[in-house]
Amino acid sequence: MIVVTRLNDSQFAINPDLIERIHASPDTTLVMVDGAKFIVTEGLDEVIEKIARFRAHVISLAYLTSDADYSSGVRPLEIVSGPHAIEDPTAPGPVQPQRPRRL
Repeated sequence: MIVVTRLNDSQFAINPDLIERIHASPDTTLVMVDGAKFIVTEGLDEVIEKIARFRAHVISLAYLTSDADYSSGVRPLEIVSGPHAIEDPTAPGPVQPQRPRRL
């Protein structure tokens, strides 16, 4: 989230991933993907810088995560409960996928 300021000096946080476009004519207007518009006191360059810093922060957090907390490998989807559950999810499955039975 980035913190921006309304024209009445109240601050609010907004998700920069939901900003569709930014206008600066003359006030800076954030247009959201749902069509909502917010007029803010920050300039266009300052809002873009805040968004860039936010995204850099998110990426840096991903790099700081320990390997124990994050597995970078691809995992197959598994059904872990219900009538189609795999008995032992750690056991390797068949080499070739089985075709579903016709009912």
